[in-house]
Amino acid sequence: MLDVACGPGRHMAWLSSQGYSVLGVDQSAEALASAKFHATKAAAPSTEVRTLQADIENGPWPLADQQFAAVVVTNYLWRPLLPQLLASLAPGGVLLYETFAAGHETIGKPSRPDFLLHAGELLRVCTALKVVAFEDGFEAEPARFVQRIAAIAPTAAVGNAPPRHRLGT
Repeated sequence: MLDVACGPGRHMAWLSSQGYSVLGVDQSAEALASAKFHATKAAAPSTEVRTLQADIENGPWPLADQQFAAVVVTNYLWRPLLPQLLASLAPGGVLLYETFAAGHETIGKPSRPDFLLHAGELLRVCTALKVVAFEDGFEAEPARFVQRIAAIAPTAAVGNAPPRHRLGT
């Protein structure tokens, strides 16, 4: 699992507690130290927890040749990175993305249009994926305008059978 702009590692800790090996990427060494500590502490036995310090806005995408079963992004938007995030999904991999949307500027930060998704933007970005959930609107607690999507990267069909997307554990 890949947690992009992982910050102090809230999602890394949860994923590792469920037995998933995780890689957190962030620019902040301090945030990564916290993320690694919390995710390792929460980790199920034999779960690998790794971090990578990288400036993903001003440098090359450091994971260009790697694919992941899941890519998680929350409260972060850097539009030039979106194609790399989609390319980082393994066949059948899951994208979970949630961040601030247009309208949020009326109630707080971020307020710059560069950091706010346009109406339906995540749907347009994910046209090559199978979207299984999408929300775009106002959330009362905490008050914020958000978009969130859960989408699955395509897998090859076997013979005439349609691709299968597992729904449960």
